[in-house]
Amino acid sequence: MLSARAAARQLPRALGRRTFATPADTPLSKKVEMTNWEKGHYINYAKMNENLNIVRQRLNRPLTYAEKILYSHLDDPHGQEIERGKSYLKLRPDRVACQDATAQMAILQFMSAGMPSVATPTTVHCDHLIEAQIGGEKDLQRAKDINKEVYDFLSSSCAKYNIGFWRPGSGIIHQIVLENYAFPGGLMIGTDSHTPNAGGLGMAAIGVGGADAVDVMANLPWELKAPKVIGIKLTGKMSGWTSPKDIILKVAGILTVKGGTGAIVEYHGPGVDSLSCTGMGTICNMGAEIGATTSLFPFGDRMYDYLAATKRKDIGDFARSYAADLREDEGAEYDELVEINLDELEPHINGPFTPDLATPISKFKEAVKANKWPEEVKVGLIGSCTNSSYEDMSRAASIAQDALDHGIKAKAQFVVTPGSEQIRATIERDGQMKTLEDFGGVVLANACGPCIGQWDRRDVKKGEANTIISSYNRNFTGRNDANPATHSFVTSPDMVLAMTIAGTLDFNPLTDKVKDSQGNEFMLSEPSGEALPPRGYDPGQDTFQAPPEDRSSIQVAVSPDSDRLQILQPFDAWNGKDATDLPILIKAQGKTTTDHISMAGPWLKYRGHLDNISNNMLIGAINSANGEANKVKNSTTNEWDAVPATARDYKSKGIKWVVIGDWNYGEGSSREHAALEPRHLGGLAIITRSFARIHETNLKKQGMLPLTFTNPEDYDKIQPDDKVDLLITELAVGKPMTLRVHPAAGGQAFDVSLSQTFNEGQIEWFKNGSALNTMAKAHAK
Repeated sequence: MLSARAAARQLPRALGRRTFATPADTPLSKKVEMTNWEKGHYINYAKMNENLNIVRQRLNRPLTYAEKILYSHLDDPHGQEIERGKSYLKLRPDRVACQDATAQMAILQFMSAGMPSVATPTTVHCDHLIEAQIGGEKDLQRAKDINKEVYDFLSSSCAKYNIGFWRPGSGIIHQIVLENYAFPGGLMIGTDSHTPNAGGLGMAAIGVGGADAVDVMANLPWELKAPKVIGIKLTGKMSGWTSPKDIILKVAGILTVKGGTGAIVEYHGPGVDSLSCTGMGTICNMGAEIGATTSLFPFGDRMYDYLAATKRKDIGDFARSYAADLREDEGAEYDELVEINLDELEPHINGPFTPDLATPISKFKEAVKANKWPEEVKVGLIGSCTNSSYEDMSRAASIAQDALDHGIKAKAQFVVTPGSEQIRATIERDGQMKTLEDFGGVVLANACGPCIGQWDRRDVKKGEANTIISSYNRNFTGRNDANPATHSFVTSPDMVLAMTIAGTLDFNPLTDKVKDSQGNEFMLSEPSGEALPPRGYDPGQDTFQAPPEDRSSIQVAVSPDSDRLQILQPFDAWNGKDATDLPILIKAQGKTTTDHISMAGPWLKYRGHLDNISNNMLIGAINSANGEANKVKNSTTNEWDAVPATARDYKSKGIKWVVIGDWNYGEGSSREHAALEPRHLGGLAIITRSFARIHETNLKKQGMLPLTFTNPEDYDKIQPDDKVDLLITELAVGKPMTLRVHPAAGGQAFDVSLSQTFNEGQIEWFKNGSALNTMAKAHAK
């Protein structure tokens, strides 16, 4: 008789019907909980299968795995329009995950909806606010002191609204999700761009802005433009110095930083079977660097083994009963197909300054010399959410041990970031941590640290050209240490160790020798390591806070005097009238991204305080009146001032205002602050040639009017000093709206036609003052 695993491998696949199991032998209606940390939240394969069968009958074609997950989570599988790359899907995700920097505003917005608890299972993870300075414990304690009020707010609000809370020191959100929450076939949204890490467990996990997370937390369907699907077919098997990281480094070189935009990257083919589950996670994680919506792998034995190792064997068994729909159909078509033969794949090093400049190790020395990149390696860094699995750490430790056995240590500084408390505790127990420390490594807190720029680096001066090499995912200019002259290279942990031993980029461990403590030359041994710990994982310290049974008496901790947190007040509802004599706050010229509208960097600490962060509103936008940023004329005083200051003056005088914008206004990050700030400072409408879709939706959610010139050339007819009337009473689905322009230079007023994309529900958002007001109103009934 075949074992369950062997049977799973031999079962045929067929279009349009499930062939793996029948309701009689392994019912999909079985009650299996999503995670060991929650009660009463079950994986609903039965409902997913039902939705999928409805869509199959409608489409009558083979489906990719990405499509199966999305279509099985449709809010309305019968009526949903479905066309890859065009339709807007309304989806019901299984989970929400937030990191601490983005969770603040998401929870503050959720609180104003007036609901007693989140409608969708949600977790918050404290990983972004811990700065790497000295080492793990001291850095963690310092972060707890500096961010105490933020952590207290997150802890109390999570307890109040039935949200799982992972305290500082738990680890990086994506590693915690993989270890505890991801499951095959699931759909999750997370408020961080590397959420796709969970694709290593066959989950469609998508990075979003906080406003999207609030929708799902509050039981609204989540909207996503139906992605195209890029197939990556893997054949062959990796060996030696080649690692899973090299697959995504190669893919980034092929597709570039924009190649995955609007698409899900789906890996398949016989080469998948040789990859560990955490190795697949690494590949999916860094898919964010090619702009992909998410990346994922089909369910297989290596995922089953990882689920069993992380005490979720029941989920693995349940997934096997649904396995036919946890992979692509035979004959599924991709919008683009890339093939990679793992037998021929070389280790790669990508960078500097961009993650898609991919160089195989055999050509790397030549590239270093040709580009005059600084050859000396100053710092080698391993870990982060991308590469801190047990396999990564044990392979790295094997290389470090080889060096130690030859009497040598790291030539460059060496830094280790464990991805989670579980990994830290397990590698401490099994000896890898001691090996890495003996080699010269400094072990940092279980947090993002240098990967996101939380690094108090002091070994080079700002502006000094130097080289660092890491196993991280991003290496844009200044990303890690705020030094624009730092040449940051991204590679596998194995290659980081090799370069750290050599102390130079002029080294290829596959062909070159290093000198031992006696001056004798030797070749580094190929790395080796276990995918899973033979003795199981050590969970380490308990860092999880579960919501209490009785949440009624919990008070959310926000000081009225805080400069980092501020309870949101509901925005005013529309007064039902047309708006007249409105000043133009700024006529923005050229590119106006969400970074121009609401900058990041030093403003990160104000993510939970709307009034304080509003002091960065539109300070990066270029004023067409003078070609300058953050300098506009106040129509009531005729004085020039900063954009936020002028908006505040208008607001204090009860004057609503509008912004005139150029093409694709609001492109970039889906940051909801870029929509919240203009609303908070008294804005009524943003009128542009065109919008980036997510920003347009975010503006609607906050009760703003995103409007476009029906004739884009009308942008040129309006001058920054003009006054305008907005005939809001004309607002109706599919109908234009009139903008009446009163030229500052005198002369006859003229009308301009404006287009809008509001549907009935979104018009209600505007009338009530915001989507959250609409939710609160419905909840109060």
